[in-house]
Amino acid sequence: MERESVLGRIAGEQGGVVTREQALRVGFSRHEIDNLLTSGRWRRLARATYAVRPSSGSATRERHCAIRAAVLSSGPEAHAVLATAAELHGIAGLPRTPAIHVALPGDAARPARVRDRVVVLHQFEHAAGDLTSVDGIPVTVPVRTLADLIRRERRYAAVALLDSALNRGKLSEDEFGSIPALIAGRRGAVAARTYLAEANGAAQSPLETRTRLRCVDGGVPPDALQVEVRDTDGYLLGIGDMGWRAARVIAEADGREPHSAPDALFDDRRRQNRLANAGWAVLRFTWPDTLRPDYIPEVVRQALTARITRRS
Repeated sequence: MERESVLGRIAGEQGGVVTREQALRVGFSRHEIDNLLTSGRWRRLARATYAVRPSSGSATRERHCAIRAAVLSSGPEAHAVLATAAELHGIAGLPRTPAIHVALPGDAARPARVRDRVVVLHQFEHAAGDLTSVDGIPVTVPVRTLADLIRRERRYAAVALLDSALNRGKLSEDEFGSIPALIAGRRGAVAARTYLAEANGAAQSPLETRTRLRCVDGGVPPDALQVEVRDTDGYLLGIGDMGWRAARVIAEADGREPHSAPDALFDDRRRQNRLANAGWAVLRFTWPDTLRPDYIPEVVRQALTARITRRS
């Protein structure tokens, strides 16, 4: 029973995951490990890495378990990077994929080598100060994660990542200001500096970021984000995702999850009625709308023109 206790302690420190080497070291034989896997008591997660506890049932916990296994199976110096690091930190802006990005220093990894069709190994050198831990998983700190990502991603995704990190408090002003130095002289740095100039922590979702950038690219940039509308007594009637205050036009970016629940739908309708009664035009856009470069700016331009015409 001693070996089960020891392995249980190791698993407890690693989110229920152990490596084959750890199991062998505490006294399990190769045959016993294979039998535990065949019987379903243990689950293979990555190369020579297993879950020794029942599934938690939580999608987030299971995903973290898979990431932890990928990092453990890659060696003691391995750590999560790029999109996987952003995912662990809760920084939004990239599509969710099964890929798990792991970095190893020096010759331990070949650049961008795909293993087991899920784990992507990168040959990155990160100093100790660039690393932290999330749920027990070694990972690059948010500022390093963003510096590595925005050089590789296209504009909309890069700005969405920066917006999300700022909005969720994952990045301080000083850290944000240090990014140009972190990317200086690296491939993609010139474009990445322009993405930094467009970042705005008031954006509360990647959809809001995409909607704003479509407006910017279409020549109708909003003059404010998270626009507060109040009545003559100062009572808050509602907050719009972005607005053109002189024309009294607001645009809302309607994501599927936040706005799909019945209570949210009722709240949205009441708020829109209050804003309309206060003389504001409310436009609503969804993710598919952002896929058409001309649609959002054209709708906004028509609304602005109509408001100006009506007043003149």
